[in-house]
Amino acid sequence: MRIFLSFSHLFLSLLAFRGASCQNLIQDTCKACSEQDSNVNLTFCTTSLEAALGTGSASDLHGLGMISMGLVRRNVTDTRFNIKQLLKSKQLDPYVRLCLKDCFDLYSDATLSTKEAMKHYKFQRYIDANFALSSIMDASTTCEQGFHEKSGVVSPLTKRNNDTFELSAMTLSMIYILQSS
Repeated sequence: MRIFLSFSHLFLSLLAFRGASCQNLIQDTCKACSEQDSNVNLTFCTTSLEAALGTGSASDLHGLGMISMGLVRRNVTDTRFNIKQLLKSKQLDPYVRLCLKDCFDLYSDATLSTKEAMKHYKFQRYIDANFALSSIMDASTTCEQGFHEKSGVVSPLTKRNNDTFELSAMTLSMIYILQSS
């Protein structure tokens, strides 16, 4: 029984150490990303990565980047679903409906781009991953700008577009660091 308790204590200590080292990896990475790219907010980066499922399994920057890619993918997928739900409303302003349709198309393309980006990233083809992620950033920006082309129109997707943009910027920044090392 005593051996089991000692083993359990050792195992829990290793888990705590692993969690602490992952925490340090997140903090250090987000700090470097935010210093390198003004589009990356330190708090947003840290909070997003800490909240992500599977963050505990990242032992290096490449692993953390894959988790960040997963955040981008989930965000793009959820945003596309949200747009689809918004389009079901019968009370939408015609201009807003038009913008939402454009955004739906943009996020549909972005969904494919996330799959490409993840595949390229996994095989360390960082230039190709960078290209795919940049197109996702462009999609979120283009979607948001569409609403602002007409005076008085408020985008129902501002937070989602901003999150997509910033998650993509975080991941791009990690790719840049990996390419530079």
